[in-house]
Amino acid sequence: MASTAPLRVYTDGACSGNPGPGGWAWASSSSHQASGGEADTTNNRMELTAVLRAITDNPGPLVVVMDSTYVKNGLESWSKGWIRNGWRTKAGEPVKNQDLWQDLLAAVDARPRGEVTFEWVKGHSGDAMNDLVDQLAVVQRDAHRKGAGAGAASDGGPGAGSGAGSSGGKLADLPPEEQRAERRRRDPRIPAGHLLLVLGHTPDRLGGWDPNPVADKVRSDLALIIDGLARVKQDLVVLTGVRPGAEVLAAEAAASVEVPYVAVVGFPGIDKNLSGAARERGEAAKAAASAVVQLERKEPADTDAFRKAMIRRDAWLVAAADEAVLVWDEVDDRYDRIFSDLDRRLDAALTVLHPPADG
Repeated sequence: MASTAPLRVYTDGACSGNPGPGGWAWASSSSHQASGGEADTTNNRMELTAVLRAITDNPGPLVVVMDSTYVKNGLESWSKGWIRNGWRTKAGEPVKNQDLWQDLLAAVDARPRGEVTFEWVKGHSGDAMNDLVDQLAVVQRDAHRKGAGAGAASDGGPGAGSGAGSSGGKLADLPPEEQRAERRRRDPRIPAGHLLLVLGHTPDRLGGWDPNPVADKVRSDLALIIDGLARVKQDLVVLTGVRPGAEVLAAEAAASVEVPYVAVVGFPGIDKNLSGAARERGEAAKAAASAVVQLERKEPADTDAFRKAMIRRDAWLVAAADEAVLVWDEVDDRYDRIFSDLDRRLDAALTVLHPPADG
């Protein structure tokens, strides 16, 4: 009888302030996952908790995939010395997080030898499952901020960015949930719900304009991330400009997992220079959207005005988002500015999804 293939479970932890509010998550797919958090913890404790829960929640052969070298090295190497030294480091100091380390080692020892193994993956390297557990942990981190309601999520950033209105005081001075409400008060065009923005490469960096395996993989990875987040954020809404490439793929991915999306049209004539097939695909995405938001009434008069209108569109999208996925190879410098804006405002609530190499 053939042996059962081990279940691959990804884990991650997140923390703000360290110590501060934190979250942990494990997932083997978008539909098989768990997550939680604490109001006062550290990043390492959340990483440890994620791995511990992955093991205790999943019987049978298991491969636990993590991006924490602290946990992997502790499990496979450092813990042997700690135990010999009476749970003290080589310097004679008490081992930090001893309670969780002991629980974790006991959970591993309780399983048949070799049933649980560990792998490391580089964080934020374009691995869709690693990106998913990262975002789930961030959702829990923000939900456990002091003063946040159950299930609340933060925009994670220090400021509001441009485009969401300018009346009143600084958004950065408000608690995360109040920032979110204030942005919507100032700009009623911002849709309701927890907004996941997707931006990124045009088809030239996604295998071309015709259907191809690169675009298919990006769509599949986006669907995995969207579906996973929707299971912990019941009001999740995908925000997309439905331009060719990552934006249209985001709309199609959201539709495939039955998550609503809002199509944001920057201005009239935004698609007039596209091919007929590309325009039709964008129109189909807009037709299937739960809502369409048009930001400007006037069509740009020339190329320079078009470029400036696109910058305004991008700024509005960045300011409206609660979190974001940027489909980007980190080589194409056309996205440096957008990455910088998203990173500054959303911090850990930004995921960079690397497309696979063409061919």
